Amino acid sequence: MRFDVITLFPELFAPFLTHGVTRRAFESRQVDVRLWPLREHAEGNYRRVDDRPFGGGPGMVMLAEPLERALTAVRADRPGAAPLIHFSPTGQPIDQTVLRGLAGGPGAILLCGRYEGIDQRFLDRHVDLELSLGDFVLSGGELPALALLDGIARLQEGVLSDARSHQQDSFEDGLLDCPHYSRPEVLDTADGPIPVPPVLLSGHHADIARWRRERSLELTASRRPDLIAAARKAGRLSAADERFLSGLAPGIAPKL
Repeated sequence: MRFDVITLFPELFAPFLTHGVTRRAFESRQVDVRLWPLREHAEGNYRRVDDRPFGGGPGMVMLAEPLERALTAVRADRPGAAPLIHFSPTGQPIDQTVLRGLAGGPGAILLCGRYEGIDQRFLDRHVDLELSLGDFVLSGGELPALALLDGIARLQEGVLSDARSHQQDSFEDGLLDCPHYSRPEVLDTADGPIPVPPVLLSGHHADIARWRRERSLELTASRRPDLIAAARKAGRLSAADERFLSGLAPGIAPKL
């Protein structure tokens, strides 16, 4: 799959694309990332890409014309159609469902805005999907684009050392992930020794699986009860899950 990124700051992407486990996806071109510096499509001595907003007010607005030229260049270079994704606080939240959908497709064109925003005429004409990292404001679309690329890359076959890794992640089954432990078996701290939960050392796979499931349910009920409700509605909770949830302490147990 191929992702074309229209950005004012292409240099922000290079360290990310060449480090960490997900670099395998980028180096192998399983996730082929092409960077398109927007100023190369601006005109004049100053390569201007923004101007003051009509109607007054603070900030600057990204101009439609350089974006039109950049998008035309991308589409001419790219075989086949691809959706244009714009990152904005007004967009749909990025979640695992969005990532899985994009991970199985041909890719997309990613538009990284800056300043106060982008001329709405360009957005109305070309944008297919607006995405957001959450209910807060960033200085530009580069960080959401990097987050999206990372989430998609780790879903590609062979990128993670163990193919089961992403299957056990938070949100893959609609719940938050369980806690994880490693060596040493007993951690010496100023507050005293802290052992690993004994069940994880038992070698009893069914008990370990149930312990992990219950910790996942407990954590999700405590921090994201909305996910419990969604899992229940989708029929993803077993009778054993429901019995465990009904026994949680008040304040932790979600409303049934």
